[in-house]
Amino acid sequence: MYSLRTRILRIILAWVVTLTMVLPIYFWITVSIKRDKDVFVLPPKLFRFEPTADYFKAVLLDISPDEQSIESRGTLGFSGGGITYMVPRLVDSIIIAVSSTILVVTIATLAAFALSRIRFRAQHHFVYLILSTRMLPPVAVAIPLFLTYKTVGLYDTHLGVILAHTVMNIPLAVLLLKSFFDDVPLEIDEAAIIDGATYWEIFRRIILPTMRTGIAATAVLCFIFSWTEFLFVLMLTATGLKTVPVATSAFVTSTGTQWGSLAALGVAALIPAFIFILLVQKNLVRGLTMGSLKQYFRFNRRQGIFFDLNSLNSRRKNHERKRSKTLSRKSGRQVGQG
Repeated sequence: MYSLRTRILRIILAWVVTLTMVLPIYFWITVSIKRDKDVFVLPPKLFRFEPTADYFKAVLLDISPDEQSIESRGTLGFSGGGITYMVPRLVDSIIIAVSSTILVVTIATLAAFALSRIRFRAQHHFVYLILSTRMLPPVAVAIPLFLTYKTVGLYDTHLGVILAHTVMNIPLAVLLLKSFFDDVPLEIDEAAIIDGATYWEIFRRIILPTMRTGIAATAVLCFIFSWTEFLFVLMLTATGLKTVPVATSAFVTSTGTQWGSLAALGVAALIPAFIFILLVQKNLVRGLTMGSLKQYFRFNRRQGIFFDLNSLNSRRKNHERKRSKTLSRKSGRQVGQG
């Protein structure tokens, strides 16, 4: 039992950590709905201010500043210039992030399963080689990729950026998924192979159902890395294709920074990432069974089902015990009758 002082300190610490993480996001949201005159007020207005949706109209609805009344903004106009309509950039970011995440998870899952289950010479060195590619700074390959894409026609295309993000995230995904595969005992594979299962059946019917939590966590990380990546998109695209991190630079001009529009785009960019994480939140927490699967399974090829041998053995023992009791009773009755 914790003392009262310890409980109070834990509650205070929890509130401090929560406010430290939530307050910057709340402040950024308030900047997106403040008027220009309220953005730079000291002390900052966190609650008492007159909200406006002009910046979201400019970013999401393509309503230019000239079409909005001066009275509604409380200022003569936006500070700085540049294009404010950013829905196409959000669409580009979603296409690239989702496509690269699906591609990375598909390739990394198969590669991680092979590295975890198949033994070959110099396997550890191969794993270190995969890890070393992640240590390579992106700026070291950005210019070679730029020249290559210009030659093969992938410059300023969705496919080019998707491939770049896929190559960038595969090493991390392979190593992360391999650690999850290693937690599944090899005895399961051996029992299934003895009963006639192939490696593909083991992977599809045993490993994948137990790996949903690890795959979900890996997918979230890959999605976030692709969603926030800046250098590759900057180097491998022109004016026809831009993601949100690169598009935000349009609000920083020589005459000033459009803080309201920048904040509105940042808030809008949080929504797709939040929705993606919300869809996989049930599988984000690593399951208790990953690392404690110490059971044995038996494969039924006709039904395509893996049975838990522990439960089957216990049922068989109970059946044999009941059968022995029944036989002893019958034998006793026969002796008495004789």
